[in-house]
Amino acid sequence: MIDNLLRGARGLVAVLRILAGVLLVASVLLNFANVVGRYFFGDSIFWAEEIMLFLMVGCVFFGNGVVAWSGRQLRMDVIVGMMPPSLQKFFELLSELIFIAVALIIVWFAWPVIRDLWAFDQRSQSAEFPMVIPQALVPIGLFLMALLVIIRLITGGDRAPSDTVGH
Repeated sequence: MIDNLLRGARGLVAVLRILAGVLLVASVLLNFANVVGRYFFGDSIFWAEEIMLFLMVGCVFFGNGVVAWSGRQLRMDVIVGMMPPSLQKFFELLSELIFIAVALIIVWFAWPVIRDLWAFDQRSQSAEFPMVIPQALVPIGLFLMALLVIIRLITGGDRAPSDTVGH
């Protein structure tokens, strides 16, 4: 069972890494096309800024799953780093459990908003892009982060070496 969890998590992390990379490249290419259009043809892509923002939201929230799997989330660990190793492990576990709880609470409260965006078919101003898509990326990304942290805690996962965490 542990091997299956690890294999599944590693596969998910690989997919998230690819998705985040594709969204980042798409954002850069759209920005490049917009700059070329503006400076060489005197006409910019009017919806480019909006779509680039949505692409970056996806890049961040898919990329966060990769970060969560490796245990490289931003931490304020100066005080914990001065504690004995047993207390450090306790506070690291407590930190992970609090993260999971907060992420799942946000997911819980975000879904009604996502349902409303879907029901009302709210669209962005410039591109007329369905707002449910970029807005749903936040709870989906947080859920995937929580799931990957849970799997990492259960399996021992692929956490970064302790000397690189928090630096």
